[in-house]
Amino acid sequence: MKKVAVVTGAGHGIGKQIAEELSELGHTVHGVDLPQVDLSDSSAAAEFFRNIGPVDILVNNAGGVVGQVHHPLEEITDEMWAAVFGANIMSTFHCTRAVVPAMKERGWGRIVTISSGAGRSVSLTGIQAYATAKAAQISFTRQMAFELGRHGITVNCIAPGFILSNPSSQKQWESYGAEGQQKIIDAIAVRRLGEPTDIANAVRFFTSPDSSWVTGQCLSVDGGHSLF
Repeated sequence: MKKVAVVTGAGHGIGKQIAEELSELGHTVHGVDLPQVDLSDSSAAAEFFRNIGPVDILVNNAGGVVGQVHHPLEEITDEMWAAVFGANIMSTFHCTRAVVPAMKERGWGRIVTISSGAGRSVSLTGIQAYATAKAAQISFTRQMAFELGRHGITVNCIAPGFILSNPSSQKQWESYGAEGQQKIIDAIAVRRLGEPTDIANAVRFFTSPDSSWVTGQCLSVDGGHSLF
C-alpha cells in the first residue's frame, strides 16, 4: 500500500536519493530542506507538518555540521553548540513529535533517522557537538521505539560511514590529501567510500513490510569501517 512520506534534508545528496527511491516505490514524497523550512524551529516545523497532513513515513535526514570546523572545546561558544544541536537532534525531535499523533491514530508508522558513524565513535572532523548530537539521535531512536512500538510504529536509525554526498563532505575529503584519503579507504573493509544509494537502500528496508518486526535498531552502513 502506498504511503505519504516526508524526507528532511532532501535538497541534495543522501536526502535527495532517499526521496527519489521512496517516490519510485509509489509513495507520495514531500522533501524539505533549508531555506524552505528551518526544522530546528519548533513553530516552523509544526506549521510545515500541519500543511501536509497525516504522514506515514518520516525520514529524519536533516543535519550536518552547519559549516563548522574543529576548534578546541574551550573555544566552542554556546551559539556554535546550539546550531549543530538544532540542525540535528532538535529537528529530529520536532519532526518526530509532529507525525506521531496521526501514526498512533492509524496504528501504523515508520520513522527512520539518519545519524552518523560519529555518533557511535568519534567525529573525523573533531566537531564535538556533531558527534554528541548524532549519539543523541541514536538514543532517541531507542527510546521512541520502546514508546511507540505498541502503536504499530517502528523507529530505526542508520549510521552512515564516509559518503561524498554534498559540498561539505567533498571539502572534507579534499582536506585529507592523497595520503589521508588512502588511510580512510584502507580502514573500510570493502575498500570504497559509500554512496547515497547505499543509505537509501537501508531506508527502503526499514520502511518496507520486510522490517515490520525490526525496531530500535541502529544499522551501520559503512562498508565495514566500524569493524576496525
